[in-house]
Amino acid sequence: QVQLAESGGGLVQPGGSLRLSCAGSKNWYTIMGWYRQAPGKERELVAQIIRDGTATYADSVKGRFTVSTDSNKITVYLQMNSLKPEDTAVYYCYARTVLRNDYWGQGTQVIVSS
Repeated sequence: QVQLAESGGGLVQPGGSLRLSCAGSKNWYTIMGWYRQAPGKERELVAQIIRDGTATYADSVKGRFTVSTDSNKITVYLQMNSLKPEDTAVYYCYARTVLRNDYWGQGTQVIVSS
């Protein structure tokens, strides 16, 4: 059973924008967010949002990326603006349920290149 379904990756030029989406299965997530993994690097937290709406960001994306959820708190979004080549990575959606189970999306490739 697929818990998280991602969409929205692709190729974009530096300075461009992309919006990632991740649809969950039901309204039971306490934390939703996004990680990324670049070639040869460890997976890192990009942004996350907890149920009360508090969002946190990696220093490298502050002011450029925005994490949000829909009103049902089932879908999480990552709006990425002013993209840089160093943002190139596979982006993974993440969610923790009220039962403290962790789920990951399948990953979506983001390539920032001219």
